[in-house]
Amino acid sequence: MSDEPVKQDTVLGIDIGGTKMAAALVSADGEILTGDRILTPPGDADVVFAALGELIERVRGDATPIAIGIGSAGPLDQEHGLVSPVNITGWRNFPLVERVRELVGDVPVTLGVDGHCFALGEFWTGAGRDTDTLLGIVVSTGVGGGLVVDGKPVIGQSGNAAHIGHVVVDLDGEACACGSYGCVEAYASGPRMVARAKRRGWRIDEDADAAVLAADAAAGDELALAAFDDGAQALAAGIVATAVTVDLTTVVIGGGVSKAGPVLFDPVQAWVKRLAQLPFITDLAVEPAQLDNAGLLGAAHQAWAAVG
Repeated sequence: MSDEPVKQDTVLGIDIGGTKMAAALVSADGEILTGDRILTPPGDADVVFAALGELIERVRGDATPIAIGIGSAGPLDQEHGLVSPVNITGWRNFPLVERVRELVGDVPVTLGVDGHCFALGEFWTGAGRDTDTLLGIVVSTGVGGGLVVDGKPVIGQSGNAAHIGHVVVDLDGEACACGSYGCVEAYASGPRMVARAKRRGWRIDEDADAAVLAADAAAGDELALAAFDDGAQALAAGIVATAVTVDLTTVVIGGGVSKAGPVLFDPVQAWVKRLAQLPFITDLAVEPAQLDNAGLLGAAHQAWAAVG
């Protein structure tokens, strides 16, 4: 009998963002067998990876996955397995693939932008499972995105395609964390909507976040509603720009800010209807995500594709 450990019929999916990190063992049909998540810690490169390493070890236990799929906030260098997430300042050209492989073992490791993985997850088992072309958007600490066209993810030469959060929608706009101006993310991310509302006088002496902003908007607060409308207009402009580029019909929005519900989706849909005037995109559908773990499942989907 071989002394080699028995490989389980699972892959390890990992989802890394500026707010949280998640990991799970996932079956070939998209079932999460065991999983957990933690808040993304502040600190230098090793501090952040140590927290991720503890999460991975806790989730996989004694199992040996046959492959690993990682979805990370970008930008990233897919060829060399490096990540430099805008909202994880401790990681700049961090060798994430190498470090994860050292921790788990010599198995195939795929790396994708978290927005790509979100789109793949919703395409695989969520809101996009009945379509073959969709744009997935994650609205949270930042704004990420991913495209699936004709059933296949659009990755791009560098692995960073469909970075909708950094589509410029206002030429004279606010500075963005990426170094540019007027990006979708500069208006539609949770922290930027909160900051915008505070500049106008909303809860200026309180440590309020996007969830509080959403609750106030739902209660009819004009300043909160205006901040969501600004964010929705930026999102809609990015959506329509993408739709006319790839002949898109379906958009799925997830992420923490999407939990705001109608105070986000109503103005997004209204602005999309206003901006989408070309005949081939007038029926553009914008829907909420169906999965709480789409990015994790999309990362796992990539891992299964690597061994399938």
